[in-house]
Amino acid sequence: MYQSGGITRPSKGQWTAWASWTSSSSTCGNGVAVRTRRCLRVTRMDRCAGEQRQYRSCQSGICPEDALPFRDLQCALYNYRPIPGSQRGYKWVPFYGAPTACHLNCLAVGQNFYYTFGRVLDGTSCGPNSNGTCINGQCLKADCNGIFTSEVSKESCGKCQEQQNTCVLIQRVYLAPFPSSGYFGYKNVTRIPAGASQIKVMDESRNILALMDSNGHYVINGDWVVSWSGIYKVAGTEVHYIRNSESHEVLEADGPTNEDLYVQVLFQENNPGITYQFWLPKDLYDNYKREPHLSWQQSENEDLNSWVNKTTSGNGESHLGTAQGKEVLTVSRKGQCRRCKTPKGKSQRIKQYCQSDFVIHAKVLGRRIIGQETRYDIQVKHAYKHKFPIMHREYIWVSNTCDCPYLVDRHEYIMMASKHVNHEYTLNRILLSVTSFVKPWSPEEDQKLQRVNIFCSTTP
Repeated sequence: MYQSGGITRPSKGQWTAWASWTSSSSTCGNGVAVRTRRCLRVTRMDRCAGEQRQYRSCQSGICPEDALPFRDLQCALYNYRPIPGSQRGYKWVPFYGAPTACHLNCLAVGQNFYYTFGRVLDGTSCGPNSNGTCINGQCLKADCNGIFTSEVSKESCGKCQEQQNTCVLIQRVYLAPFPSSGYFGYKNVTRIPAGASQIKVMDESRNILALMDSNGHYVINGDWVVSWSGIYKVAGTEVHYIRNSESHEVLEADGPTNEDLYVQVLFQENNPGITYQFWLPKDLYDNYKREPHLSWQQSENEDLNSWVNKTTSGNGESHLGTAQGKEVLTVSRKGQCRRCKTPKGKSQRIKQYCQSDFVIHAKVLGRRIIGQETRYDIQVKHAYKHKFPIMHREYIWVSNTCDCPYLVDRHEYIMMASKHVNHEYTLNRILLSVTSFVKPWSPEEDQKLQRVNIFCSTTP
């Protein structure tokens, strides 16, 4: 400290006290409040460690039933206003397939493009299946005190302010190799015992995680059926399941659980390692550590019945049939997914042929979920029609994760697609819609397309 003009000043940067919290960013429902502080410095070189702004979650009462969700409202503010490159006005709705969740990405209704109107307002949810909130352009989660931070550190056992020494953190990596032969069904990863909290399981590959309850009933991705990102209630808690591009799959639950849960994997490729962690109270951990960890000892040909019966406490009455007889995973119609609309008949073939930018015969080489979209890697075998140049190897996009239309790896299809360019010209890609004409390729289907173009001049 030193004195200047009778005023005592800090020799290094120091923060003032926090100002009062502002009112909520939203008039109803979930919102955020902010408070600030100032850094007192003697010279420009002085710095204060920490954040100048702090955000916290707040609740402003229940919204009316007819109230627009916050992101919808922000998109609607731009309805029928011209955008750069176009004098036409559009009606806008949220678009969740863009790479940045905290940008205001809005889809033009009835069109195949979206526009980004900068950042969303603070307090906007990161997405329909996310428990994060957009703050200053970042997707953050609130800690135990409701303060938003990039690294949420909840105390052990899921209870804030609880002493760390009452619980034990279990962290492991499942490294079983991709089976070279034998049983190719579900493999056991681990048992998560009743009483576990702050559960997190992560896989960064095309392999598919599955979750089963203590009665042998699948909750997520069971019986050769792929589930969708969302919230699943089981064992007295909510499991948040996410499939995305950064971490291929994530299972998270606050807990504590009131029954055992079983994590399994359906291998599609080599296993880079499945990480899992959870907290256990010390009295439960003492029993857990004395048990053999069957997930690491399962033989290549061991089926699920034997494992569940070994690990389920009690009289071992739980049963689970082996998943056999289906070569292709089908889709669970959960969340926002509905039954796919499949165009049929000669009239639809002609109409879509004439209206499409691309009509191709292609082989599916791979599939990846990216955000709220699905990207297929395809090999173009033949182009019946292409208004724009097309390569022998392309990506083709579907603006949903519902497998509509349904495409299977290594199979060949007739696809009628459109070119998708956003107004900023940052995206230029081939797009299939949920109603696009897509059929398995066959010599008969090939013959039907040979003379379709003669009808296009008369098609409205």
